[in-house]
Amino acid sequence: MRKILLTLCFALAASPAPAWQAGREGAVCTLTHTDPDAGEVRLTHDPAGPLYTITVTRTEPWPEAPIFGIAFGGGAELTITTDRHVLSEDARALTVTDRGFGNVLTGLARNETATIFTGPAALTVSLVGAAPEVADFAACEVAPSV
Repeated sequence: MRKILLTLCFALAASPAPAWQAGREGAVCTLTHTDPDAGEVRLTHDPAGPLYTITVTRTEPWPEAPIFGIAFGGGAELTITTDRHVLSEDARALTVTDRGFGNVLTGLARNETATIFTGPAALTVSLVGAAPEVADFAACEVAPSV
């Protein structure tokens, strides 16, 4: 029995950290997902604004394209598109800013994958384990300063 418990403890300790991580940077709430082979998805929420951003960074540059979208699959399928995206100087990061991200948060919490696309380029990320982190992100508010 002791050997089984030790084996289980080592297996749990060796498990990777959750792929999605909610947190704070000062007053700004964050939600991130990093895939070393593909790139990073980073959402921020400044409750004082209120202002939301999503930035998707790839190892390869994003192409110039008129539409940016996210197709959620594996649960509550939904596709969201916008023409209000901007590329970073090196075109590896694509950012969208808005006053509300209700559909994005619902898509992240209720699906298994998100395929982020613009033009012919796409990045698919796993949403396994995202729901509790999305809930933490959605509940994030400005902490009182006094």
